[in-house]
Amino acid sequence: MSFRPFADNQLAEFIRGLAALPPMTAGGDPVEMRRITEERSAQRPPGPAMVTHDLHLGGTLPCRLYQPDGAVDALVIFFHGGGWTIGSLETHDRVCRLLAEGARVPVLAVDYRLAPEHPAPAAIEDAVFALENAAEAVRAFGVRPNVVAIVGDSAGGTLAASAALRARGRYVAPDLVALIYGNTNLAAADGSMISNGHGFGLEIEDIEWFDLQWVPDRDRWSDSDVSPLLAEDLAGFPETIIVTCELDPLRDQGEAFGDRLVEARVPVTARREPGMVHNFLLWDMVSPACADAVARVADDIRAVISKALASNTST
Repeated sequence: MSFRPFADNQLAEFIRGLAALPPMTAGGDPVEMRRITEERSAQRPPGPAMVTHDLHLGGTLPCRLYQPDGAVDALVIFFHGGGWTIGSLETHDRVCRLLAEGARVPVLAVDYRLAPEHPAPAAIEDAVFALENAAEAVRAFGVRPNVVAIVGDSAGGTLAASAALRARGRYVAPDLVALIYGNTNLAAADGSMISNGHGFGLEIEDIEWFDLQWVPDRDRWSDSDVSPLLAEDLAGFPETIIVTCELDPLRDQGEAFGDRLVEARVPVTARREPGMVHNFLLWDMVSPACADAVARVADDIRAVISKALASNTST
């Protein structure tokens, strides 16, 4: 691995440790990977204390609602990362608490169906179902959202973007989308996929393995149904936050999606985190720089939601 400046020494040491391990997908067993991921998540300290409720949208889709003190009348629907194959309400519990507290907004985390048991488009269908039903469901807990945002990290970003694309022109559509180091093009094979594909915490072999679990037919990787960057037309897409990482294999496709949105006259807040790596939302306890980056994401969400609420009030 050639020298590249990490955001801080703690992150550099952590990534060096990861680079010395076999690729996470080496065993090829998603059930075992889920078990390991859950165990690691349980070792992290809990996030900020707040009221939470576990519920099932439509009686079938598991979710968890986070309600911070002083929350505004909005809702963030959150889709976790994990290559559409691993991850759960528990693995991203701390993340959701940090975002809810930092943005001062209720967060509804969605436990969508995972591959390979449920390949695409199952997770996208769950994301769309959550978007269509969440705002009404959370009213039972005193949440009255005048603005709805859908937020996803990594594979969850794919789901957020895909759900927003499907929602265009429909009665239920998000006011805001936020993609945090999102995967927007499964077919991407150049640029940062090569330059950052080894030694920065997310190996290109792992990306390919996850893609195959979700979409086993490689010919479909360039289908816009699973690769939102390749959609023919992005006009009418909601206002969007794009956060990428300098040392992430997925960096270029996330930024390319932001560029296409700008071309389609969609308001975009875009930021590349210097010296930062994929999955920083999960590593705030590892690195002060990661913790600061998490706080900036919450600030971004809070700022755009506040603007949307003010616009709704004025009209």
